[in-house]
Amino acid sequence: QVQLVESGGGLVQPGGSLRLSCAAPKSIFRTYTINWYRQAPGKQQRELVARIGSGGTTYYADSAQGRFTISRDNAKNTVYLQMLSLKSEDTAVYYCNTKVHLVDYWGQGTQVTVSS
Repeated sequence: QVQLVESGGGLVQPGGSLRLSCAAPKSIFRTYTINWYRQAPGKQQRELVARIGSGGTTYYADSAQGRFTISRDNAKNTVYLQMLSLKSEDTAVYYCNTKVHLVDYWGQGTQVTVSS
């Protein structure tokens, strides 16, 4: 069982910023890609927001490009998602994810609400 623990969500005004954290077991963090997904209200599908490989290679969805930055802290076995210039459409539950031996593991999710 792989436990991923997210934190850092909250309520923020449009144009504001938040930093999400995802703590992973050391063995997972050092070996596997970590993804951030989000699920907007009323939507059934989770959308990939960004990912970072074990070597630091990053990918961003178009919606995140230029506003979000994914990074990793090897000393803390933690992946961060820094979100700037937040918009109302960024409101969602954000999930940390990794796939190990073809099995998906998810954190419990952290709510991000962008509203004035």
